[in-house]
Amino acid sequence: MGSSAVEHLERRVAGRHPDLPENTAGSLRLDLRDGGRTEHWYLTIDQQDVRVSRSSDNAELVVGGDREVFDRLAEGGLNPAAAVLRNDLTVQGNLRLLLTLRRLFPGPPGARHPREAACGGGGR
Repeated sequence: MGSSAVEHLERRVAGRHPDLPENTAGSLRLDLRDGGRTEHWYLTIDQQDVRVSRSSDNAELVVGGDREVFDRLAEGGLNPAAAVLRNDLTVQGNLRLLLTLRRLFPGPPGARHPREAACGGGGR
């Protein structure tokens, strides 16, 4: 079993992400709904550095959805863009940042980087 969205945001998202494009900058707010309650997570991205806080401040991109959808993102079982297309997530603002969000959550279990797969690396 993978981690929950909250664990992922607390432990793995903050910090440097060398896989992000160097010119990436912006703010995202994730609104995790759980019953009648909403948790707000605010991500500030500056180049390849990500800061995470708990805030309901306005952001360039606001992504909302049920907590279980965010949990599936954290487990690598769901792509953010696919979740938007299925109406599992709602988005408002700068959609370019949605692609950045995809890089902050893990890919599917067992997935390999395309370069690694093309070179035959990865030990399969």
